[in-house]
Formats: sequence, C-alpha cells, structure tokens
Amino acid sequence: MLDSSFNAKLGDFGLARLVDHGKGSRTTLLAGTMGYMAPECVSSGKASKESDIYSFGVVALEIACGRRSIEPKYEESRAALVAWVWDSYGKKRLLDVADEKLCLDFDTKQMECLLMIGLWCVHPDHNLRPSIRQAIQVLNFEASLPNLPGTRPTPMYDVATATGLRASEPYFSTLTITVPR
Repeated sequence: MLDSSFNAKLGDFGLARLVDHGKGSRTTLLAGTMGYMAPECVSSGKASKESDIYSFGVVALEIACGRRSIEPKYEESRAALVAWVWDSYGKKRLLDVADEKLCLDFDTKQMECLLMIGLWCVHPDHNLRPSIRQAIQVLNFEASLPNLPGTRPTPMYDVATATGLRASEPYFSTLTITVPR
C-alpha cells in the first residue's frame, strides 16, 4: 500500500477503507486481521514500525509454509502459523514447515533464511525485532542469521506503559479484528 506521500506501507487491504489515514499513529480504533497484528498492538492499540515488521514476518512465514497465519482446519498445534513454526524451530525441525507443495524442491539455505527472518520479525518482544534494513541484509546473505531462543518467548505488555498513560488516566480503546476464512 502507499500513503499520501507515496511511501510504501504494510497494510490490511480488506480494512483500508475503514481507517482514517489523516489520523496519527495513536488512534482509538485499532483494526486488523487476526494473525497479522503484533501482540503489543492488541494490548496497546498503537501501531508502529515494529508492528509493521511483525506483519512482514507473518507474510514471510506464509510464503515459506504455503499457508495462512490462522488455519482452523489444522489440529490445534498447527492452527496458528507463528506458534507452529517456532515450535518446529525449537525441535530442530524448522525445514519440516516448508510448503509441502514444493516437494522438497528448494534451496535449504534460502528456505532456512526466510523462515528465520520470519521468526525474527514476529519476536514477541518488539524491541528484539529487526529493522527492515537488517531483515533485507540477512535475506540477501549480507549478514548472518539471527540467534533466536529455542522456545517462543511469552509476550508481556503493560498497557499503561505501552500507551504512555498514567494509571489514573482513563483509557478507552476499540478493537476490531477480522478472522480470515
């Protein structure tokens, strides 16, 4: 998607009409598709560069795995793409999540790189996600793969800290989530 100054932006095309592009990044209406929204966006209602990186990571994992971020048709352990890929990575079976339709006909180094970038970008701690420049350098094999923990860290977010509000200030937010079919 392009903004009014023709800068590239990640976005949810299904919701593009619902979001007021004239508002700043702090809005009282958060809209997004389940599976693409960074955990801190859900808790704080704020979008950021880091939340865009999260969405980029989900798309990278979708490309590598050949499936959507949320797939209700799979058993519970495979329904959420990010959790499934991270679990496979922790079991040292990362390449098992590669798109089955490829019939193992891919460069393993490139597939591992794409999957690792996807996981790095969806790190639950937004401070530990890469910049897009760092991600591209790794994808171009100009930098080494990230060193990620074997188990997916548990996200911990304090809404008051994330939004910059004091506990005594009222904070109201509306959350709209679209679940893909």
